[in-house]
Amino acid sequence: MSSSHTALMVIDVQESFRHAPYFEDSELAAYLEKQQALIDGAKAAGIPIVQIFHVDGDRAFSSESGFIRPLEGVRISPDVTFRKNRHSAFVGTGLEIWLTQRGINRLIISGIRTEQCCETTTRHASDLGYVVDYVTEATLTFPMTHASGTVFSPDDIRQRTELVLADRFARIVGVDDVLATMKEAA
Repeated sequence: MSSSHTALMVIDVQESFRHAPYFEDSELAAYLEKQQALIDGAKAAGIPIVQIFHVDGDRAFSSESGFIRPLEGVRISPDVTFRKNRHSAFVGTGLEIWLTQRGINRLIISGIRTEQCCETTTRHASDLGYVVDYVTEATLTFPMTHASGTVFSPDDIRQRTELVLADRFARIVGVDDVLATMKEAA
């Protein structure tokens, strides 16, 4: 992993989620620890940090809400920030242009929600030709209920995401592995 060709994506790590009806904080502390470790590791290795915010008409995600700001508990000084209104961070944001201008061809994916914007951005990045490292333990999601009434836990959702991404769209990696690789690149 060359620091000059890699970027850390911090997707939708924003206060909006605390105000969403499905938010729960049972896994928040563990997630914040892993997310911060990636941010700090990238900064130390000279890897650019790309912050993405989701903005749409939903109350908690609207520009007027005041919640389009970093999630409390995350310390981040991004190299660039993009705002999106679709699930993929590439749609309508200028992200691909920014990455291309800097010769970045490898992305480290982290953020909120595992199965939505993180997974969608991963698939899109892979289709565009980027090498993608998906750091599941540095993603956060919430329980979801299927139409059948079956409740899928965050762990169920993370496992499913890993299943559909692994060796097709991304390499599934742990925070410790990414941090070790970042140190080698620095």
